[in-house]
Amino acid sequence: MINEMALLESQSLRCSVRDRTDVLDRVKALSLLPDGTHVTTAMVATYFEVGLEAIKSLVKDHRAELEANGYRLLTGEELRSFKNLSGIQSRTRSLALFSRRAVLNIAMLLRDSEVARQVRVYLLDMEYLARTQPVENPAPADTASLDDRIDQRITHILGKTVVPMFNALIETSSEHQRELIALRAGVQRIEKRLRQHNARLQRLEGPREDRPLAGVMASMDAMNGREFEERVAELLRRDGCTNVVVQGGARDRGVDITALTADGRRVVVQCKRFAPHLSITSPEIQKFIGAAKVLHDSEVALFVATCPFTRDALNIAAESGITAVHRGLLEEWSAGAPLNGLE
Repeated sequence: MINEMALLESQSLRCSVRDRTDVLDRVKALSLLPDGTHVTTAMVATYFEVGLEAIKSLVKDHRAELEANGYRLLTGEELRSFKNLSGIQSRTRSLALFSRRAVLNIAMLLRDSEVARQVRVYLLDMEYLARTQPVENPAPADTASLDDRIDQRITHILGKTVVPMFNALIETSSEHQRELIALRAGVQRIEKRLRQHNARLQRLEGPREDRPLAGVMASMDAMNGREFEERVAELLRRDGCTNVVVQGGARDRGVDITALTADGRRVVVQCKRFAPHLSITSPEIQKFIGAAKVLHDSEVALFVATCPFTRDALNIAAESGITAVHRGLLEEWSAGAPLNGLE
C-alpha cells in the first residue's frame, strides 16, 4: 500500500495517481475560474489555507512536474486571449493557471497544510480500496473452517440420532415419559441454537455483496449525498427494518429516511456526508430534534454522519434520545456490528 511519506517523496508514485482529481471535492469544494477548468495561484492558496509564497515555492521547486500536470504561465497574446474568453478583468502581465490535476499535484507536495493532508488521506484510502477489490476467483466451497464442520456435525448427530432416540424412548416408556420429553426439548433447543450460531457465522465470515471491503469509509466519502442516503437505507434493511423510504428533496420535512424497526417502532434518519475534518454541531442536532420528535413523532431517531460530532452535539443528542452515529460508529455498523436503538 502506498503511504503518505512515499507519496510526498516519489514523483513516480504521484504520477500514478494524478488522475484521481475527484478527491479534491471530497475534502473541500474547489472554486474554479469562469472557464470551469482552471484556478489561479491565489485560489490554490485559499483552497489549501496557506500563504501565496508556499504555493509559489512549490512551483519553483517542481515546475516541470506541475507543467506536466497542466500548470501554465500565460503572458502576452495568450494571456489576452484567455482574459477575453474567460471574462477575467485583470491588468497583470502574467497569470499562472492550475488545472485540477495540477492542484492535486500540489496536494501531494504540500506538507504544511491540513487540507492537503486530508486530500492525501482520501487519495490513499481510495487507492487502497481499488487495489483490494476481490478478484473473480472464489474459494472452493469445501473450505469451511474446522469450527464450522464441528458445529454442523454436532447438529446432524442431535437431529438425526439423539432426538429420534428420545422419540422412541418416549413412545415405549410410561414411567419416565415426562422427564424424557423435557430432555428431548432441551436437546432440540441446543440443536436450534447451534443452527442459528452456524448461520450467524456464515453471515459474518462469508463473502456478502453488502459487506463493505477494506476502505469502507473511503467508499462512502466517494459517494454523493443521495448515494450515501441509499447506503444508509441498505444498512437499515440489512438490520431488519421495513418500510424503508429515502425521502430527499425539498419536502422531506427535515429527515432523509423513514422506516420501521423489526418490532414496529417508527424510525427517522438524518444523513450528512461531510469531510472527516468537519464536525456536526449542536445547532444541527437541535434542528433535527424538532423534525424527528415534533414533525414525525419518531420513536427511534438516528443522525448518521461521515464525520465526528462536537461534545455539545453529543451531549444534546444523548439528552434528547437521538442516536449519534459518528464516523467510527458508522464504520463499525457498515462492517456488520448491530446499531443500538434498532435492536
